[in-house]
Formats: sequence, structure tokens, C-alpha cells
Amino acid sequence: MYKKIFLVVILAVMFGSCASKRKGTSRFDESTSPYVKEDVTVREEKVKTIDEEDVVYSFYVIIGSFQVVDNARNFRANLTDEGFRPVILENENGLYRVSVGSYNEENAARNRIAQIRNNYDKYSDVWLLIRKK
Repeated sequence: MYKKIFLVVILAVMFGSCASKRKGTSRFDESTSPYVKEDVTVREEKVKTIDEEDVVYSFYVIIGSFQVVDNARNFRANLTDEGFRPVILENENGLYRVSVGSYNEENAARNRIAQIRNNYDKYSDVWLLIRKK
């Protein structure tokens, strides 16, 4: 009996749903999704910068998302202390995206994502935002 319970527990751990596998509601984990390319999540949104002049770029490297602007500002301050130059964006649904890179070339943005993932394990869920026109 104990062998069966042990086997069930092992199988549940190996194949079960795990929070570390989920990256939140903004993550597209299906490999057939057109929004995932080379393990980088991509979303297309209308955004505007806040707290700064709205300089328009096509691609943004997003490192955090918040519903409350003060939380985004606190996170921005922490990122600045780590050497990043973050900018806060607001999307059409009122979510605040914290960007650590703004580009007009997709490859440059993807290179920055790879660099962040290689150097900061805690930011491995960084993703690419494409500005809707």
C-alpha cells in the first residue's frame, strides 16, 4: 500500500502542475501560440509612458507589471539601484508595465532579453512588448 502511495506522490510531483512552471496570466505557454518565439513571450499593446516624455519606440523589454502605479514606481526604484534604466508604461487596460529597454529593432530587444536572462535569474520571465499603432 505504501509503495502505491509513494508512486502516486512521485508521479504527481513529476507531472503535476507547479507554480514555478506558470508565469502568470500574461504568459503564453502554448508552443503553437504565435506570441511565443524562441521561448520569449510577446504581447502587443497600446502603451504610453508615464512620468516622462512619451518617446515612441516599437519594442519594449518588460520586466514587471502592476495594477497600482505606486508599486510600479517602487519597483522602478529598486531596478535603478540594480543598474537598470527603467521606464513605466501604461497600457490601454490601466496596467503599468516596467520596461528596461526600448528599441525600434526587434532583434535588439530580443538580445536585451537574452542578456537579462543570462545575468539575472530572478528576471527570467522578462518578455517583449510590441507597441500597437
